[in-house]
Amino acid sequence: MDQDDALAYCLGLPGAWRDEPWDDVVVAKVGSRIFAFMSEGFSLGVKCGTNRDEANEWLHRYPDDARPMAYLARGGWNSLALNGTIPVDELEDAIDASYFLVVERLPKRERPAALPDR
Repeated sequence: MDQDDALAYCLGLPGAWRDEPWDDVVVAKVGSRIFAFMSEGFSLGVKCGTNRDEANEWLHRYPDDARPMAYLARGGWNSLALNGTIPVDELEDAIDASYFLVVERLPKRERPAALPDR
């Protein structure tokens, strides 16, 4: 999976849309909140848990290909390598999990009408 594939997968989720809030960073949002970051080089940034302890599971499973995300790590965000080491199905699961973690915290008026099964 590369960044284009990751973004396409993100945008296939209900209510997801693309935004470019900063230079060289493309994000996928649902409602008004980001659920995935794509930036040059390393990564796909996703929320991997509700806190750092949950997100650390990725660091243990992929010590060379996952790292805490700058500025957002405390909230359970990780950067995952898009270099072919992490299987595509696991990256898709990480995107799905991030999406649902963000949707759960959206005000009801911003949530997509139809959500996929978890």
